[in-house]
Amino acid sequence: MIKFLDLKAINDQYRQELIKAASRVIESGWYLHGENLKEFETQLADYIGTPNAVGVGNGLDALRLIFKAYIELGVMQQGDEIIVPANTYIASILAITDNDLKPVLVEPDINTFNLDIDKIEAHISKRTKAILVVHLYGQVCWSERLEEIANQYKLKIIEDNAQAIGAEFQYKNGDIKLSGNLGDAAGFSFYPGKNLGALGDAGAVTTNDSKLAEVVSALGNYGSIKKYINDFQGLNSRLDEIQAAFLNVKLKFLKQEYEARRTVADFYLANIKNSNIILPKVFDRKNHVWHLFVIRCKVRDKLQEYLLERGVQCLIHYPIPPHKQTAYKELNELSFPITESIHQEVLSLPMSPVLEKEELVKIVDTINEFE
Repeated sequence: MIKFLDLKAINDQYRQELIKAASRVIESGWYLHGENLKEFETQLADYIGTPNAVGVGNGLDALRLIFKAYIELGVMQQGDEIIVPANTYIASILAITDNDLKPVLVEPDINTFNLDIDKIEAHISKRTKAILVVHLYGQVCWSERLEEIANQYKLKIIEDNAQAIGAEFQYKNGDIKLSGNLGDAAGFSFYPGKNLGALGDAGAVTTNDSKLAEVVSALGNYGSIKKYINDFQGLNSRLDEIQAAFLNVKLKFLKQEYEARRTVADFYLANIKNSNIILPKVFDRKNHVWHLFVIRCKVRDKLQEYLLERGVQCLIHYPIPPHKQTAYKELNELSFPITESIHQEVLSLPMSPVLEKEELVKIVDTINEFE
């Protein structure tokens, strides 16, 4: 069986360094808010290009804390509207509603799966305070037009960067920025299956706004900047020392990892030649770090069963859109035809930096033989 994602093989590449990192944490006797966290926050901020990075418990909390901080700072208030793609993982929506903000769902671009920026302006109202863009599957969702819209309507742009660390956006003047340094703030997930994965839950927030970073940090620590003094009604969402230590090891190899993923994607794009398969569209190779390689097929379930029978494990990201989930009964009657068709057609092929050439050949040959 060709695994969809072999996490053991990925982490085995760095086994000795990870063991040493864990040993140093154990021997230090310091397990929260220590030197490993400080080092990771510094290294992540330097990599992304922001002055601030704050480690938190997970990717959902990263987004929750950004919105919560903006409310504490008076930038937003309960009931305000946040534009968000209808085609996303439910965490993007949960972060909004958890703060008693209102998600305003907007259809994606069928070619990229990302939020259709041309559709945003029609959904802006007097209560709109922010746009949450999701760099879905590892591809940057950005444009200079998006920035113009945000500036015109005085909106914050928050990036859900859970899947796209390392992806680039190039401006018309030649300037290049990484995802996580495009908007006003960004949330990251380091869930084990992510391109930069911890060995447990972990997340972070990056921003150029030092005050926002300070409030996010406090909110994730019970609302406290100084021990036992609580300025806010906060949460317990901290990136612990052992996960920070693991991430310090793996961050060094991030470019190597996503370049290997790009090589896998290049092979798929060049060699899958089945008319039943719609391949993902990429407009700039550096825009995509391929957290997932997602194809579309009208008979997706049949294709998945066919591949599984032949030893190729594929997953669906995601089978049910947020507005059709039981958790959001109040949204169930809404209609988003593009989003709904995507969720009925998408299939994620094996994607990892440790896939072997013979495995890729088998995957492609098997897909090309599908009828």
